[in-house]
Amino acid sequence: MSRILLVEDEELNRMLVKAVLSRAAVAEVRDAEVIDATTLAGARERLADTDVDLILLDLNLPDGDGLTLARELAAGTPPPDRPRPHVVAVTASVLPRDQKAALDAGCDDFLDKPYAAADLVATVARHLPQP
Repeated sequence: MSRILLVEDEELNRMLVKAVLSRAAVAEVRDAEVIDATTLAGARERLADTDVDLILLDLNLPDGDGLTLARELAAGTPPPDRPRPHVVAVTASVLPRDQKAALDAGCDDFLDKPYAAADLVATVARHLPQP
């Protein structure tokens, strides 16, 4: 089973993402375990002791810019002994320069808020391991 780390500080957004993914027509998405963190510090704690396949990373968090975590992962930390999870930047900042900054920081994809449920599912499906 795949594992997704949802890094999002807004409770309503976390609930929405979990609801959409749990009802997805794509089995790999629907069956994935979703764990969450509300801050960069919380995300780092989760990653220190939990293997994840995909991170849905809000870029505007209470304790900093999500791109900081993307850069750390691209540099191999944390943790260097496990495969780097795919990282999807999720943000309301939709200017081309914001998307470029996310990709340059090491994100694998970019999903702009607000998004359609189908776009979320398709993006997650693209980045989860296939059976």
